[in-house]
Amino acid sequence: MDFTNSFKVCASGFAAQRAKMDVIISNLANANTTRMPDGGPYKRQIAVFASEPVEGSFDSVLGDSLQVVKVDGIVEDADCLKKVYDPGHPDADVNGYVTMPDINSIVEMSDMIMANRAYEACVTAFDATKSMAMKTLEIGK
Repeated sequence: MDFTNSFKVCASGFAAQRAKMDVIISNLANANTTRMPDGGPYKRQIAVFASEPVEGSFDSVLGDSLQVVKVDGIVEDADCLKKVYDPGHPDADVNGYVTMPDINSIVEMSDMIMANRAYEACVTAFDATKSMAMKTLEIGK
């Protein structure tokens, strides 16, 4: 069995969950940002994942089904804006409403906990694979 493919799967999980955490952190940091460089308010972002085949050799029976995760892109949430009445705000329209990001910090924190747990699962899988590789080396002594 080729342990490097197992490590590749774990590494792809690490990278994907790290990207998801970065997006969540950006959402939380910009929850009250009313003006971005493009002129509009910040829009909530979502990390989109996809699978792709592992590059490299593997057992022919499992070779076609072994997949790693990749970040397919970061997309903006289409329904993520709300109007807040604040006539004193510099970005208020003529009626006194400010277009704000509709970012729910509870949802973002829940997503962060799920990403953290998925990352921990990758760590557990990585440690198990490393342990199996070490045991295999011990058998060969």
